[in-house]
Parts: sequence; C-alpha cells; structure tokens
Amino acid sequence: MAGRSRLPAADLARIAAFAALTAVLGLPGGFNLFGNAVPVTLQSMGPLLAGAILGSRRGALSQLLFLALVAAGLPLLAGGRGGLGVFAGPSVGYLIGFVVSAFVVGLIVERSGRRPGVHWVLVGTVAGAATTLAIGIPVQAAVQGTSLGATFVQALTFIPGDAAKAVFAGLVAAGAQRAYPDAAPAARLDRAEDRADRA
Repeated sequence: MAGRSRLPAADLARIAAFAALTAVLGLPGGFNLFGNAVPVTLQSMGPLLAGAILGSRRGALSQLLFLALVAAGLPLLAGGRGGLGVFAGPSVGYLIGFVVSAFVVGLIVERSGRRPGVHWVLVGTVAGAATTLAIGIPVQAAVQGTSLGATFVQALTFIPGDAAKAVFAGLVAAGAQRAYPDAAPAARLDRAEDRADRA
C-alpha cells in the first residue's frame, strides 16, 4: 500500500522543474499599479503551465514545493522576496491560489481526455487564473483591513495581464501536448490507474 503513494523519480523531477520554472518567472521582477500592494508579475503563469502539463496532483505539488522553498527563506518571489514574512503580507492569498490554481487547471485538462483540444486547455488556464484571483482578493482585503469592494477594484488591474498569461500558457501547454501526447495529464492518469488495477 505504501509503495503506491510514492511518486516515480521522473515525476519528482518534473515537479522540481516546474517549481523552478515558477521561480524563474519571477526574475523579471514586478510592478505595482495604482497603489496596489500586490505586484503584477509573471509568476502566476507558473501554476497554469504546471497544472496544464503535469496534471492536478503533480501541478499542485510543484507549487507547494515552490512555496516551501520561499518559506525556507529562498528569495524566489518577484523582487527577490522570500521567508515566512511574505505569508503574512497581502500577497499570501495569491500564493495559496497558486496551489489551488494548478490543481484546477490540471483537473480540467485531465477530465477533457487523453488528447484535449486547445479550447479545453484554454478553459483550464482561464479557470486557473480566475481561481487565483478568487482566493487572492478576499484574503488581501482581510490582511489589509480594507473592504472587499475596494480591493476588488484595485485587483481589476490584474485582469488584462492574467487573461494574456492564461491564453499564452494554454497555447504553450496545448502545443506541448500535441508534440508529446503520451505525456499529457490524462494519459499519465490512465497509466497510473492501469498500474493500480494490476497491483
């Protein structure tokens, strides 16, 4: 029973690679629009790619690994931020959203079949981007002690960029799945279920 829950070395490598990708997306830094305490960065594209390419479980694990490294003090967030202090700031809800977003994207892509069309991958990445905002905005309001309405208005500045990132991530993931169909999340899920049935 214990052996079934272990991830193969190849999956561990993929999880680590997408945690690293999320970190790399923070290298360009970020910028704050209209006084919003939460910066606009490329890092929210990391969980979209992770979920669409790795699937729900492994995508979420890649983002958990990324956040664990941040919590350990590594300056992996945009602007070189890291440490436990960032989890007490206004960005914490969006960081939690990374994990949930990757899971949501992966779940949608997995359930769309072994060879999901571009439209299903885009549905997944758009839903993932919306999930990050849905978690991030109310948590930001609570941390800052501001009204949900005022925080939502501030967060409207994220929507054009998040929409563009969702579309870009969806197109990249769809292209990767066409090039390597056996590596698609649903295909890996089918193989895992087959192995479990045989065990």
